[in-house]
Amino acid sequence: MQTHHPDLHARLYSEEALAQNLSALTVKVQERSEKDAAKKAAKAVAQESREAEKRAASKVTIKRIERNKRKYVTAVSGLEAFGLDLKKVAKEFGKKFATGSSVTKVPGGGEEITVQGDVSGEIEEYVLETWKEVIPEDNVEIVEDKKKKT
Repeated sequence: MQTHHPDLHARLYSEEALAQNLSALTVKVQERSEKDAAKKAAKAVAQESREAEKRAASKVTIKRIERNKRKYVTAVSGLEAFGLDLKKVAKEFGKKFATGSSVTKVPGGGEEITVQGDVSGEIEEYVLETWKEVIPEDNVEIVEDKKKKT
């Protein structure tokens, strides 16, 4: 059985307690811990810059795909690179455009959102309006895809 003692936690992990424990360490150990902390900070900064570069290079592709004579579906890919949850976005698209919308797997690996109907222009506007602070306008492109005769 575990019991919670907030006063004990505060006593053990307060700034003074941590400083006192650190002062008990040898000078070498202190230097090493400072070096490790600096290394971790540099690693975090490098990771953040890599993610920012990846986001800048990523593109959101909105494809209008012809199914039959006058039937279309719109496929949206590349949203996951900007940290968006595809299932939630698909649900939002379905509600916003009053159509069926789902997350489907792509043969090349990865996932895309498939929306029934030709709503490519509206999706572009909605994406740019809703996530303007996350997705730059230059990173959104519309592609028209004709279905090949089989």
